[in-house]
Amino acid sequence: MKRFLDNRFGLLVLVVVSLTAMYGIAYATAPAVTPAPPPGPRKVAVESVTAVCPGTKGEQVNVYLPGTLNGETMESGKPYVTKGPGGLEAGYLTRATAGAGRGLAGVRCTEPAPETWLVGPGPANADVRLHLTNADKAPALADVQVYAAEGRISSDAGLGLELAPGEHREIDLKTLAPSADIMAVSVTTTFGRVAVAARATLETGGVDWLPAAAPPATRVVVPGIPGGGGLRRLLVATPGEADTVVQIKAVSKDAEYAMKGRETLDVPAGSVTALDVTTGVAGSAAALVLTSQTPIVAGLIATGTGDRPDVAFTAGTPSLALGSAVARNTTGSHLLLTALGQQPGKVRVQVVPGKGPASTPYDVDIPPGRTRTIPLKARGDFAVVVTPVAGEVYGGRLVEERQRTGVLLTMQPLAPARMFTLLPPMTDTYNVVMP
Repeated sequence: MKRFLDNRFGLLVLVVVSLTAMYGIAYATAPAVTPAPPPGPRKVAVESVTAVCPGTKGEQVNVYLPGTLNGETMESGKPYVTKGPGGLEAGYLTRATAGAGRGLAGVRCTEPAPETWLVGPGPANADVRLHLTNADKAPALADVQVYAAEGRISSDAGLGLELAPGEHREIDLKTLAPSADIMAVSVTTTFGRVAVAARATLETGGVDWLPAAAPPATRVVVPGIPGGGGLRRLLVATPGEADTVVQIKAVSKDAEYAMKGRETLDVPAGSVTALDVTTGVAGSAAALVLTSQTPIVAGLIATGTGDRPDVAFTAGTPSLALGSAVARNTTGSHLLLTALGQQPGKVRVQVVPGKGPASTPYDVDIPPGRTRTIPLKARGDFAVVVTPVAGEVYGGRLVEERQRTGVLLTMQPLAPARMFTLLPPMTDTYNVVMP
């Protein structure tokens, strides 16, 4: 042993072996390294907003900016375009008690978007007019595709639609898909910016604007389904190339549950399927939660009661994480709020009248897995602002007017406010700078 230690090379080997053993033990007993969580989207303030409404001559558009509400009468039938800072909202309501257009119809002025989805009745059962508006000073190019129960059926006439700067185009969807009785419409902007809206007048009576639906996703929440009588018809589209089975749950004022006999819905690839959920929601204000293995788009048709029933539409929408505001409300307005998950939900509600100061905000609690109906008490036209406080909350705005010949109604899902937006995280990849 002494000879081994006297040898310099032997001593070196002994040191290396000792260090190796020591580091080996340290490595084996070291706690596992937890990787840093991937960065999430950043919440940033919106600096400017362009909102576009299809024109209706003589009707008043309400324009909301934080704390204020103004009205402006549309002098012509041309699209109404307004621009302003973050938080701007605009929209209007029309009311007719006679004729083919009898009903309440509400529309939210939309921002130009790269892609817009609409879900509702098809041209075989309704007069559906699609409005495309290029509000910018540069040309735009858009593609319109229609999906029906039998699959994608729109013709090449909807592809490569050129819109000159400031141009508005109204398209009768019967020219693109005359046989569709239910439909999902996608409008994709190839270049430029295009604002989209659609108005549907049913052959059986009733009229309303189709709200923009949340883009295809594997989980979709359709909120703001009114209680009371009348039909409730869910529409689900699968724009991809794979069939899917959609799991469905209802969330009412009393419970969250799978509707008996309507727990799932088979939707063939590239098509739209309808499901009658009238008895499933049992006349209660509700929301529907849809999950699927492949991305889907969803909306709902609700009809009123009476000899001449009106119609209204709602659609899948994001949660109220960014808040929401509806610029045009009137007597008979309600909020339908749904809390999902295990935690109770809470939002702050404020009414901003067209005349006088804004009301004092108040908090609304929603039990987990429940839907609440909140009447909005204000006179005349007013805006309503909904700010998130806690929980995962979804909502819609309902306006009802009871008449001797039937209930008039219009719905609007609570879309994210234009005060903030979520930006995806930046990563070290060439894709950041490459087209």
